[in-house]
Amino acid sequence: MASQKMTKAEKSWIMYDVGNSAFVLLSTALIPVYFGSIATGSVVVAWGYAETVASLIIALAMPFLGSLADMRGMKKKFIVGTVGTGAVACIALGFPTNAMVFLVIYVIAAVMLNSSMVFYDALLVDATTEDRYDEVSSHGYAWGYVGSCIPFIICLAIVLGHESIGLSMGVAMKLAFAITAVWWVAFTVPLLRNVEQTHYKSRPERMMADTLKSLVETLKNIWADRSLRFFVIAYFFYIDGVHTIIRMSTSYGTDLGISSTQLVLALLVTQFVAFPAAIIYGRLGKRFGTKKMLLVGIAGYMFITLFAALFLKTATEFWILAIMVGLFQGGIQALSRSGFGKLIPKDHANEYYGFFDIFGKYASVMGTFLVSTITMLTGASSLGVFSLVILFAIGFVCMMQVDGTREG
Repeated sequence: MASQKMTKAEKSWIMYDVGNSAFVLLSTALIPVYFGSIATGSVVVAWGYAETVASLIIALAMPFLGSLADMRGMKKKFIVGTVGTGAVACIALGFPTNAMVFLVIYVIAAVMLNSSMVFYDALLVDATTEDRYDEVSSHGYAWGYVGSCIPFIICLAIVLGHESIGLSMGVAMKLAFAITAVWWVAFTVPLLRNVEQTHYKSRPERMMADTLKSLVETLKNIWADRSLRFFVIAYFFYIDGVHTIIRMSTSYGTDLGISSTQLVLALLVTQFVAFPAAIIYGRLGKRFGTKKMLLVGIAGYMFITLFAALFLKTATEFWILAIMVGLFQGGIQALSRSGFGKLIPKDHANEYYGFFDIFGKYASVMGTFLVSTITMLTGASSLGVFSLVILFAIGFVCMMQVDGTREG
């Protein structure tokens, strides 16, 4: 099937995924390692608390802020505020030598990053037409994966080779944070210039009271709409499994004795595989339907889980796992975003995506708890990983209940 040429607005919307993904990749691969070099005590506990605090702030604030952002002209203003604050916080991460100060700044940066992504997701309904949600959303994830590798590789080269170019580790990290922040801001500019908010709700007479009332109505509407209800329940379970596998794959690699350098390279391989895979996934979603391709993605992750639990023993198999994750990761995330957009009222997109973000953020707790508990009770980590099949099975069954004819 021939692909329609991207419009200027669509390209500009996609560019923001390229910008914010640089910080996402840095915070996944380098920032926790750097934090370990300045922290005392348990790095895992401290980092875990920081991530939890950031998630809690986002969950409490985003539905309310999202409702405000649904008013005319507000989406881009919120993006300017969150990206600007986040970029400053990103640069500031290079200066603290105290672990607690570093964590506070990181929480600010993480909250701003994830908040901006809610407003960005909601702009999908303004940047393109409903029949192109799948393709445009998939291109966003695809270019985000490969685009984020460019500043990351530069930062990695500076950090790993800082002695050979005459820099201290502190200065090298300052440069890495600055490069990432500049990249993030630079790729936000096209979005602000070329995407206009065409869907919006009227400004309420009583800002606070009417906004809170609107949030309650949104929750009621999500539950009352059978397809929307089953979609968010399915998403809650299967995206939890996706996030858990992403987090735990590196831990498995470490247990296998794979060096940190090889783990980073495997992460980059996943990014590059996800680039064409996400684009192809979007086109298949347009041809066969979003629901069908989400079911394929969930089934694919069930296979990945079984492979990790039953066959993952050597470094070679770890690389196979990384490639398989790359094949499905971008597609299932992109079609989740676009599929949700097809089911919601466009003039309340930010409000709905605020709740969508909560389901995505808090789903990431259940999978790791399930794996840890099963592993502790049985003494077998393979059974712990195998338990993730439950999450994907529930997600698959619930997604089957979604009305596929509402894809537009």
